[in-house]
Amino acid sequence: MTIDIAEVARRSGVPASTLRFYEEKRLIAPIGRRGLRRLFDLEILDRLALIALGRAAGFSLDEVARMFAPDGRPRIDRRKLAAKADELDRTIRKLIAMRDGLRHAAACPAPSHMECPHFRRLMRVAALGKARSPKRAPRAPRSG
Repeated sequence: MTIDIAEVARRSGVPASTLRFYEEKRLIAPIGRRGLRRLFDLEILDRLALIALGRAAGFSLDEVARMFAPDGRPRIDRRKLAAKADELDRTIRKLIAMRDGLRHAAACPAPSHMECPHFRRLMRVAALGKARSPKRAPRAPRSG
C-alpha cells in the first residue's frame, strides 16, 4: 500500500516540510509520485518512528542516517547504542545533582543564598560545567 506525503504527515505527526528535509538528507525516499505529491510505502511510518527514537536519544541526523543499510533496513551498531546510553547516564547524574542542589537552595535556611556553602559549591560546579554525582550532591535541610 502506498500513501502520499500528506497522509504520512498526518499519521506520523511529522510535518511535510520535515519529511522533505529528511528526503534531502537521504533519511527517507519516496517510491514515486502522484502528480506533485510524493508517494511512500506504508513502512515509512516505522522508519520515521525509528528516526524519532534516534533523535530523542540524542543522535544527530547524520548518525541516524548511518543506522540504515543501503537497502533501507535498520543497521544499528550496538556499541553506539551502549555508548549513547552511557552518555545519557552521565547527563542524568548531572541533572539529578543540579536538581538536588536547587532543591537545597530553595529550602536553605541561610539568610542569603550567597552565604550557603552548598549553594556556593553548586555555583562553582555549574561554572566548571561539572555536576557532582548524586551520592555527593548537597542535601536539603531536614525539617523539624
